[in-house]
Amino acid sequence: MRIDTYATLESATSRDFSDKIAVVIDTLRATSTIVTAINNGCKEVIPVSEVEEALSLAQKLDRDAYLLGGERNGVLIEGFDLSNSPLEYTHEVVADKTIILTTTNGTKAIKKASSAKEIIICSMLNVKAVARYLEGINADVIILCAGTEDKTTRKFSLEDIVTAGAVISRLPGAQLDDLSYASVLLYQGSSHDLHRLLRNCYHYNYLISIGYQRDVEFCLKEGVFDILPRYYNGTIKGRIYQKEADRGSC
Repeated sequence: MRIDTYATLESATSRDFSDKIAVVIDTLRATSTIVTAINNGCKEVIPVSEVEEALSLAQKLDRDAYLLGGERNGVLIEGFDLSNSPLEYTHEVVADKTIILTTTNGTKAIKKASSAKEIIICSMLNVKAVARYLEGINADVIILCAGTEDKTTRKFSLEDIVTAGAVISRLPGAQLDDLSYASVLLYQGSSHDLHRLLRNCYHYNYLISIGYQRDVEFCLKEGVFDILPRYYNGTIKGRIYQKEADRGSC
């Protein structure tokens, strides 16, 4: 197995994903929200890139069957049911619902990876399940980090890179590119206190500044869900993925 990690969605091209497994990470917060929603019993998540696309799709569905979720610049989109806070996606709210989700970075990254032969949704919340699955297959992997949009550019986010390291550190023997190797070193040196690692990081502090400290704390919990969400044919669905023993970090 070879693992290549890309720091932002713009850093990879569609050609890079050909015949590979893509693992998409947007720890704060899109992939954490998707994993939580699926864990809490939603029917499916449909990721879309633009607000207009979400509204158009919603018009084709029964109003009782779906919820509109998403954010721009971290905050709830006007007229939407839910923001991009995983804590809003409780069982009582999302059970048996289709979630139409659009976010500034994460849903765009999922769409960017659409040429991969398989797309896995990963957050810190489900890193153990993702690693277990990858350990059992014989395929090359691309880890696509969503990054954070900052005005006119998108920059890499440290929380995405350390989440990549949390997955890769559980895959001994994989051939790694430099960023994959760096992510493992970062994770192994900081897994005991991720908040200390990230406390000076832009997106971490931005979310706290607009009132989402509880989200940040929740999204950095490691391996609490045995959920393996996969994007296929326009929708994300998931299943429990667990082995009898967890290998843990290497």
